[in-house]
Amino acid sequence: MHIGFIGTGVMGTGIINNLLQAGHQVTVYNRTPAKAEPVLAHGAVWAETPKAVAQQSQITFTMVGYPRDVEEVWLSKNGVFAGASRGDILVDMTTSTPKLAEQLAQKGESLGFQVLDSPVSGGDIGAKNGTLSIMVGGKTATFEALRPVLKDIGQQIVHAGSAGKGQHMKMSNNIGVAATVITMAESMVYAKAAGLDMTSAYNVWRAGAAGSWSVDNYMPRVMTGDYAAGFYAKHLLKDLRIALDSAAEMHIELPGTKLAESLFEKLSQDHGDEGVQAIVKLWQQFQ
Repeated sequence: MHIGFIGTGVMGTGIINNLLQAGHQVTVYNRTPAKAEPVLAHGAVWAETPKAVAQQSQITFTMVGYPRDVEEVWLSKNGVFAGASRGDILVDMTTSTPKLAEQLAQKGESLGFQVLDSPVSGGDIGAKNGTLSIMVGGKTATFEALRPVLKDIGQQIVHAGSAGKGQHMKMSNNIGVAATVITMAESMVYAKAAGLDMTSAYNVWRAGAAGSWSVDNYMPRVMTGDYAAGFYAKHLLKDLRIALDSAAEMHIELPGTKLAESLFEKLSQDHGDEGVQAIVKLWQQFQ
């Protein structure tokens, strides 16, 4: 299968490598060419623009930073829509706004393309190991056509519903991510202040009711001083703001999410390019 992938960041690199390992031909583009070197070394082919990627691909994925980046990559004169052919499957894996996902699907359909929104969860570890959870919004037939490729990069693959529903499911997921990361941080701060052995505390939490993906995967990183981004703090802040905007449109209140937004806004002022586990740095014990 000829697959295009736009965005070779932390997540994109792992996904692309798994697509290559599965035997697909993958053409890539990234705004910063140097960041594509690891996947080019594994057999991916470089293209000069998103348009050129789409011209060479039956399926084109995008995974960029922010909704404004999605608009640029899809809608510009050198964007995905400008290069795709009728019948192509175009998939945005960026965590973006449900409204933009709906707009891209509508425009894509008018141009003869099959468009899905397909954000993922599982962080850099899931991307590397091919164990991502993938949440897809769009037409059922298009989802089923794409499913065999998604199985090459993920374990749990869910059709969330119509266009934009994949993004809504990702918002609900990341509300939970923020909550578990914050409670992990507060648990660690308390344990450290009380003079507890952190390894013992970790073993207790992960084996009991306090266990979570964040405890399993982020707490060991904090304990070794590893704050490298598997999931950027600034990107979680972006996601929380999208969730709160969507919640306002649905006339619901999310007080815990508002608190999480305020904490990650404070964190992102100095540590936005670090991983979400850097939330512990808001407390003096971890500075």
